[in-house]
Amino acid sequence: MTSSSSNKETTEEEQTAPEISPAEGGGGASSGGVGKADPVSSGGEEESGGAGEKVDDPMEEDSVSPATVFCIRLKQPRSNLQHKMSVPELCRQFSAVAWCGKLNAIACASETCARIPSSNANPPFWIPIHVVIPERPTECAVFNVIADSPRDSVQFIEWSPTSYSRALLIANFHGRTTIWTQPSQGPSNLVRDASCWQREHEWRQDIAVVTKWLSSVSPYRWLSSKSSTPTSSKSAFEEKFLSQHSQTSAQWPNFLCVCSVFSSGSVQLHWSPSQNNTSPKWFCTSKGLLGAGPSGIMAADAIITDSGAMHVAGVPIVNPSTVVVWEVTPGPGNGFQATPMASVGNGVPPSVKPPNWSGFAPLAAYLFSWQEHLMSEVKQGKKQIDEDFTDTITLHCLPVSNFSAYVSPEAAAQSAATTTWGSGVSAVAFDPTRGGSVIAVVIVEGQYMSPYDPDEGPLITGWRVQRWESSVQPVVLHPIFGNPTSGFGGQAPMQTVWVSKVDTSIPPTNDFKNYQPAAAGPISDVRKTSDSGAEKTKRVIFDPSDLPSDVRTLTRIVYSAHGGEIAVAFLGGGVHIFSGTNFTLVDNHQINVGSTIAAPAFSSTSCCSASVWHDTSKDCTVLKIIRVLPPAVPSSQAKANSAIWERAIAERFWWSLLVGVDWWDAVGCTQSAAEDGIGKNN
Repeated sequence: MTSSSSNKETTEEEQTAPEISPAEGGGGASSGGVGKADPVSSGGEEESGGAGEKVDDPMEEDSVSPATVFCIRLKQPRSNLQHKMSVPELCRQFSAVAWCGKLNAIACASETCARIPSSNANPPFWIPIHVVIPERPTECAVFNVIADSPRDSVQFIEWSPTSYSRALLIANFHGRTTIWTQPSQGPSNLVRDASCWQREHEWRQDIAVVTKWLSSVSPYRWLSSKSSTPTSSKSAFEEKFLSQHSQTSAQWPNFLCVCSVFSSGSVQLHWSPSQNNTSPKWFCTSKGLLGAGPSGIMAADAIITDSGAMHVAGVPIVNPSTVVVWEVTPGPGNGFQATPMASVGNGVPPSVKPPNWSGFAPLAAYLFSWQEHLMSEVKQGKKQIDEDFTDTITLHCLPVSNFSAYVSPEAAAQSAATTTWGSGVSAVAFDPTRGGSVIAVVIVEGQYMSPYDPDEGPLITGWRVQRWESSVQPVVLHPIFGNPTSGFGGQAPMQTVWVSKVDTSIPPTNDFKNYQPAAAGPISDVRKTSDSGAEKTKRVIFDPSDLPSDVRTLTRIVYSAHGGEIAVAFLGGGVHIFSGTNFTLVDNHQINVGSTIAAPAFSSTSCCSASVWHDTSKDCTVLKIIRVLPPAVPSSQAKANSAIWERAIAERFWWSLLVGVDWWDAVGCTQSAAEDGIGKNN
């Protein structure tokens, strides 16, 4: 693991420039730049766009649906194009985008680039990261992350939580993970210029099913108004937005912490306690084994609960219809210590056991105590500042609850005579505002293999999107076991019970059938799909050479910051957006991303969502923002419900003021709706 310093100079070894330089004036060694969102030619070369020259309008006008706020084509800076090799079939299938609610900046990855043989200015392969401010969509900053192969791409990209110092987390499929920050000094919440970025830290990791920031539960939650009663003294606004205090004094502090859950069935943390430090130090734990079986896990998510504990929800491959929730605790549990630096007996120094960070959650106190102990040893000369402490800081994972999601018996009876029938959870996500008590899952239903050709892909007959809620209830024991309270201090034993509150079916779509090689000719990159009518069974068809590292990922779930909206993205480009606790479908569309998942990014208040993909007809990266409110429905229907969505947008606007995030999206979607003749633009 290496960490870059905070100076702004580009070294020979560090090809990703910490500071962005102008596209026209950047030297050959610079791999970043500031450019406009102009189109690029099909050959990968920049079109003429100098002073006084006419360039194409970067704002896309073709294939724009009625709910489009804007659609732009992103280009790379000239310093990149000078050293880029034109390989039309290199890597044109990608989709990675994140929206910063505090800065109102969209970060998105574009195609993997290859260096021309005669140049050594850039690394052999790199991936440009574009940072776009929606208020000025024709201008963007660009910096590069290193790719490890021509088929490498960005798997996870996420902005740090709004209350923390601003940082951008980028993880590639091949395991290269980097943290990007801004060298400007000042308060962490201050909105600064988004055109200057530096690589603060980098590490390599195994194949991950999720890599994300960890943060405490937001004090402001988007609550359902169903609890409103005529006798209630609170207004709807108070019910939705007033602060919800935790029931415990243990808190998860504000510090940068990254959690990675690996497909092998283990979890690891990387964290930095420093805020606005010129030389930040990053620490990491060993890998804590979840205990999901020898095959690992298929999907996972992590969250910090109301009590300050860390929970991981995962789907074991050996039992893909079951979701298991583990609690990650400090200590030398069942982590991987191949070459331990200390034995189990003396693995925890006296300054760490017990932790001396009072008021903090046990896991956070454990991390801080270890970091304090290690840094003190560095000052005393016992350890080196760049020494690897991975094997010292251990984690223990304990299962705390589980629930099973399975196919209905009626559906199983329809095809049991011909093939093996089954259902599996392909994606799982915690509601970020409910502190680990609400989980959304996506279930794939179908015939997992054909008895005539076991090598064929599964037959998808449908999808289910479910919302599960947990509660603590007494354990019901048979009287034969006697009085259960006698052995628990006079109180009945308690258990966590999960109950399905929403079960929405999605017919099989054309996501997998729509994929065609680029040589087959240009096709529409954004298409509306229909959920109506009985569709035939769809077989998963894909090009093995275009698959990411982990082919088991079929879907991804994206929650909005306040939990009011949720997006489900399918392998092949299908996207469904649901709203409310009942998961009401508000939009569904198709993006041509091939054997990739086009997970969108919600804006600060989720009035809009952003998607990025490669336009095969123009050979360029396209960024599109669509309205979530009001959705793409017939104008007559939208006009009839204009009062409802105008109230919904107003509530989101007030929520943005309360939590301190940008409210451009509320204005943008209102203006877009007014231009479509829906409502008024006040």
